[in-house]
Amino acid sequence: MLSIREWRVLALLVASGFINYIDRSNLSVGATNIQNEFHLTGFQLGLLLGAFFWTYALSQFLGFAGWLVDRFHVSWILAGGFFLWSGSMGGTGLARSFVALFAARLILGMGESVAYPCYSRILVTDFPENHRGLTNAWIDAGTKSGPALGSLVGALAMARFGWRALFVALGFGSLMWLIPWLIWMPRGAAFSAPVDQAAVPSVFRIFSHRSAIFSALGLFCSNYFWYFLVTWLPDYLETERHFSKSKMGVFASLAYLSVAVSSVASGWLSDRWISRGGTPTRVRKTFTGLGLALSTIILAVALVHDETVAMGLLMLSCLCYGMFASNVWAVTQTLAGPHAAGKWTAVQNGFGNFSGVVGPAVTGWLVERTGLFSLSFAVAAGVALTGAAIFVFGIGPLKQVEWERA
Repeated sequence: MLSIREWRVLALLVASGFINYIDRSNLSVGATNIQNEFHLTGFQLGLLLGAFFWTYALSQFLGFAGWLVDRFHVSWILAGGFFLWSGSMGGTGLARSFVALFAARLILGMGESVAYPCYSRILVTDFPENHRGLTNAWIDAGTKSGPALGSLVGALAMARFGWRALFVALGFGSLMWLIPWLIWMPRGAAFSAPVDQAAVPSVFRIFSHRSAIFSALGLFCSNYFWYFLVTWLPDYLETERHFSKSKMGVFASLAYLSVAVSSVASGWLSDRWISRGGTPTRVRKTFTGLGLALSTIILAVALVHDETVAMGLLMLSCLCYGMFASNVWAVTQTLAGPHAAGKWTAVQNGFGNFSGVVGPAVTGWLVERTGLFSLSFAVAAGVALTGAAIFVFGIGPLKQVEWERA
């Protein structure tokens, strides 16, 4: 059982992930409003939706985020990143040009780039293996609930107050999270830089291992699927399914919430399996591989005309994706160990989030060329299936790398 202190820290991490994903996903909820106000083409909208991922991915892939987490106290790095991304969210609502919007999204990406490296460093330091499925799942549920609430409340609020007011209120208002974090954040030498910096492997040393390469490729594939949902699902429901803004908000919210609920349930089940003797290799690969493979049900959403059946299939696909999402970071944390968790997570997440650059632009281009979303759904399903194969067959046995003998 987790202690009160551990539950308190976990609750704050979940809340930060919740706010994190509200901030990065609200642009898609207001996409049609912003596109009309700034007279953007579909390709320009795709570029704007993907702007966040340039700095988010590069800051991690080039090692900057991991370097910060390894060199300084991880709790203070998370606080600084939170301050930067929340401020840029509020600034988005004040932007008066496409360039200003684009710049605000780039700053948002820089701030959020430290989040997952910090989460991994804190969890692998403070929580044992048989609790990491559930703890990671709760954080993942927070990140999935962010788009869920953001889609529902955001759509309703935008319909009444406009998109600018929502961005300003959420961005500057969320800074209140820093107060409890500064009071209860993890402290002590274990959360500072390791005493022996030689114990921290380099990026090249980490990626000399097959599992590191394939974990990054697998995350790229799984993130392509997720960011397809986050960036283009609201637009699809409005333009092709002809849902009203409020109706779109309800169904997009239910889709993201389905991932969150499934993630927590799957995280609990995976930890129970390990506690009863299941190996991390069998348990984590079962949930990641099967979850991504079954997520391809989403292809049927674009092919079914009946609205009720289509939305049911969408929820089922999201439930399956939650199986994967609950265990993906537990895989990395087990392989990396405490000294390498921050850097491995940063580079893996950086590479994996290039899909956030590629995916929205590809989807925008396909929709603009074909006038339909069906081909985009097929691409997302195919990439997810590829990711399932990578996690099952590409990544080796799940046991901590012995860096001193690497």
